Amino acid sequence: MLSNWSDWLERRWVRPAYGRVVLGGLSVFFFIAATNTLAGWLYVMSGLGVALLGLSAVLARQSVKALALQRLPIDPVSAGDDLVVTLRLKNPDRESRSLLLLRDPLPPELAPGRTAVPAQAIAHLPPRSLHTWTYTWPTQRRGIYRWPGVELRSGAPLGLCWYRRTVALPGRAIVYPTVLTLSRCPLLDQLGAERDPRFQSQQRPRAATEGVTRTLRPYRWGDSMRLIHWRTSARYGELRVRELEVFQGGTAVVLALDTGAAWAERTERGEAAFEEAIVAVASLYFYARRHSMPVQFWSGETGVVQGDRSVLEVLAGLQPQTGGTQEPLPDRPLLWLTANAQSLTTLPEGSRWVLWSAGGAVPLGARQLPGLVLAGDGPLVEQLQR
Repeated sequence: MLSNWSDWLERRWVRPAYGRVVLGGLSVFFFIAATNTLAGWLYVMSGLGVALLGLSAVLARQSVKALALQRLPIDPVSAGDDLVVTLRLKNPDRESRSLLLLRDPLPPELAPGRTAVPAQAIAHLPPRSLHTWTYTWPTQRRGIYRWPGVELRSGAPLGLCWYRRTVALPGRAIVYPTVLTLSRCPLLDQLGAERDPRFQSQQRPRAATEGVTRTLRPYRWGDSMRLIHWRTSARYGELRVRELEVFQGGTAVVLALDTGAAWAERTERGEAAFEEAIVAVASLYFYARRHSMPVQFWSGETGVVQGDRSVLEVLAGLQPQTGGTQEPLPDRPLLWLTANAQSLTTLPEGSRWVLWSAGGAVPLGARQLPGLVLAGDGPLVEQLQR
């Protein structure tokens, strides 16, 4: 109750500091003593105390009104990295400012369970000057975090009272999901291969040297001896190894995430399983990009999205949905990520799927489509590389 009253005073008027209470008590004491003794100097002391109290209250409010605040754009980071937040405080007046305190309340989702607020004390701000404050804050999970404003406090000129001004200074920080580095992914490598006429012509013995050799490079420790190109090695006087072409299905990839699958009900891990699915989508997307495969992302809330930055921003803000209007699925091969086994029977021909299921049960109608069941029995990167 007392803290709420103190907070209200600081925002609406001024909050007295301990020194103000002491000075106010002395002023009252001097006034009572003066009325009893009729000593003039006691009236003067009491009047000086009251004047200081009134002056400090007025100056504390005026000292922050002319100050201007600016928040610089916050660069996106990946989960686990530190956000860098930069604020600028400008004093446009010809008079200096002192005893200032900047506080930047964090979004509750970014600092769950923490009461500490990033703050910076400024003892002196010269006239027509600019003060830059930069701080970092660790991130633990993906998301889109929004700052409502900044608090500027002043105790000028004597620190007898505090006044707080809240400046509406919205800010947005995007924390991307973690991207795992995949060395291979059979689900993507052969997506659409059944319908690609080039597939049959590329199924040649790996021992051949015509049509499947992409380039020659120097031998590295651990390379297979059967990949050494002896004729070129004899010409250069050092071992040269063939790098073979890896077949890609040649079909545009659409990574589709089932956000309406009631993840908390259908999986034992609930929210953790959905977060794992987000990481899987981001990892598969950039695996496809590294292998020059046309790739897009689809969700029921956003429809088809393409572009690295756009996809990462969408993944940062996605949450499991229990209802609402869903965009129709694209009528082309998909890589479907879901926790609902029944949805596997409605996929277009040539699709693949990744199912989060503790039991591992797959409907009979979906067994004709290649897929992968993730039951949380190992690291995600190893399961996606099966």
